[in-house]
Amino acid sequence: MAFVDFEADRLNNPVDTVETIASSNDWAFDRSGDHEITISVDGRWTDYHVSYTWMADLEALHIACAFDLKVPETRVREASELVARINEQLWVGHFDMWAKEGVIIFRQALPLAGADASERQCEALLEFAVEACERYFQAFQFVVWAGKTAEEALDAALFETVGEA
Repeated sequence: MAFVDFEADRLNNPVDTVETIASSNDWAFDRSGDHEITISVDGRWTDYHVSYTWMADLEALHIACAFDLKVPETRVREASELVARINEQLWVGHFDMWAKEGVIIFRQALPLAGADASERQCEALLEFAVEACERYFQAFQFVVWAGKTAEEALDAALFETVGEA
């Protein structure tokens, strides 16, 4: 199998597609260049900072979703354990913890391999990222601010109630 040097002779830049989606939804965004756009998304628990990056050499559209939660040095080990436990449950994408910065981020990439990204694919990346962050945000808070273990935090955050009071 020979590896081919990919030169982006594509009809559409995936970041242009993301910008069209952001504009049509009236989302605040910043286009820092041809290969990157950052969007602000309101969540239920916090606001999310979503960055799409076109990686031409890999022919992949990468998404990174971060939220405002700084992990103090004293909680890095338990937050890392929580990231590992959460990632075991995810089918798409993964969480990373950048220990030096104390930042937790959700990441995923869409390999395009010569194809163009559809609006629906770009929207799906955003939906997966925000849904994962919404689902697990409280678990991260329980570990960081309440001093819970990863297991306790997951149990509390994933506890689902049925019905209404």
